[in-house]
Amino acid sequence: MRPLPEIQAALKEHIAPEYLATRKQGGSELTYIPWHKAVELLDIHAPGWQWQITTLSVCGDRLVLIGRLTIPTAQGDLVREATGTELLDCGSYGDPSSNAESMAFRRAAAKFGLGLWLYDKATPAPATASSKPATSRPPGWTPKWERARA
Repeated sequence: MRPLPEIQAALKEHIAPEYLATRKQGGSELTYIPWHKAVELLDIHAPGWQWQITTLSVCGDRLVLIGRLTIPTAQGDLVREATGTELLDCGSYGDPSSNAESMAFRRAAAKFGLGLWLYDKATPAPATASSKPATSRPPGWTPKWERARA
């Protein structure tokens, strides 16, 4: 297991453009980390992490979900919880439970530092595809999709 300071430093790095996506929201463009890219980054920097949905409830016209992200470290397991919500009649991509879970998962990961800089309005725009990626792989680590091709 990796030491906590090493994991935190890796998760707080700016993220390479291939891990980011954008969408229009409220007349502006929002940059975010899709849930499946957050999974990849956690696999790289915090192997052995676990995700658990602890609460699922309906409040008025919304689904509310609470999830717990656990990262094992050399100092012991570290836990962060976060909420996600979605309209029951979301009309957006996906379904209410998947959307709420994705939100909670990304928020919990941000509490560990993953992509937290994206919320800082003073931070410059994300790097372009031509810039050098800030997130690198640990020596000897190969993503699952590359292992499957080999």
